[in-house]
Amino acid sequence: MRVLLVSDQASPGGGAEVMTRVLRDALRRRGHDARVFATHLRFPGAESFADYTCFGTTSRLRTLLQSFNPWAFLSLRRVLAEFRPDVVHVRIFLTQLSPTILPLLRDRPSLYSAVWPRAVCPLGTKVLPDGSRCRERAGLPCYRHGCLPIRDWFPLMLQRRLWNAWRGALDLIVANSEACRGQLLEDGVSPVEVVWNGVPVVPARPPLSGPPEAAFAGRLVRQKGADVLLRAFAQVATEIPTARLLVAGDGPEWKSLERQAEALGISSRVAMLGLLSSADLERRLAGAWVQVVPSRWTESFGLVAAEAMMRGTAVVASNLGGLPEYIKDGETGHLVPSGDDRALAKALVRILRDRDLAEQIGGAARRFALAELSDEVCAGRFLERYERLLNRHGEAGASGAPVGGQP
Repeated sequence: MRVLLVSDQASPGGGAEVMTRVLRDALRRRGHDARVFATHLRFPGAESFADYTCFGTTSRLRTLLQSFNPWAFLSLRRVLAEFRPDVVHVRIFLTQLSPTILPLLRDRPSLYSAVWPRAVCPLGTKVLPDGSRCRERAGLPCYRHGCLPIRDWFPLMLQRRLWNAWRGALDLIVANSEACRGQLLEDGVSPVEVVWNGVPVVPARPPLSGPPEAAFAGRLVRQKGADVLLRAFAQVATEIPTARLLVAGDGPEWKSLERQAEALGISSRVAMLGLLSSADLERRLAGAWVQVVPSRWTESFGLVAAEAMMRGTAVVASNLGGLPEYIKDGETGHLVPSGDDRALAKALVRILRDRDLAEQIGGAARRFALAELSDEVCAGRFLERYERLLNRHGEAGASGAPVGGQP
């Protein structure tokens, strides 16, 4: 089967981009010809894995390009004619590739994977500037609440109109969690199916040894809650003097987190690792007794948690978004209220003072990940849907009935 994966970017700088490459590789291992179409943009220090590229930009013209990208339309039209894919799978969308590509998919088996609620929220978060959840549909509220300046509001509302006008060209919409599905349904995007992300199978971490260690990996931005973790770890440190904390990642909160750790008196017990390669990250996290995902915002899936579970590491995470769908509280990890440093500290102390418990929870997490969260399982679930779309288009073509449109 020939599969074209379409993405705003194709360099491994974010979880969604990584998942596109993971799916491509899993499809290729099964003997399918999977290729990637994306803009030429790359994250700093990262190579592109795209087979075909078109123009993209991070300049001030980016907002306009999100609404109307003629280069994407022309390039994709050429690729479709040359490659002739059996299925087009749109992955990351609407931050570079505009809705103008959708008419090209009208008579082709195609689906869109919503990896975040960007299709119903110009910021992709469904969170207001004050941190509360947005419960209104995109439109005037985006300007009224201060989410968008007027210069961005106009082109992004055009993007929204084009998306709503042309999304019927897609045969199927798939979310990566029930949480993301719910956000789409609330905004009138339906029907929507769910396929969890899949992460590569890696060797199980070695048996735990050394001092108890907690780890955080992610962007150092307020939404990810690293400051909540530092407050919680300060409480952990009073009960477990040997405990250590690893913080891997980079972002605008770096300096403030360093100052916070110093003010809490835990600087000597917190290692700020910075941005690491995938191999170095796996090596540094292999000894962690628990990985912490203290997000403030609704993670559509929470990739770092799934990766930790595949490694065999216990997870403590915020009880929101897609995380509770695959983290079973008390079995494969612990769930705590978002922003509650006391509850987070309590959960961390329970694991960090009991190595046997950390091993038990980590083992259960790995078994679940192997059964439900692997890249091969994910690829199989998408292949089932590809076959369904191919069969539907074949039947429609044979009967003379029109094809395309949502199921």
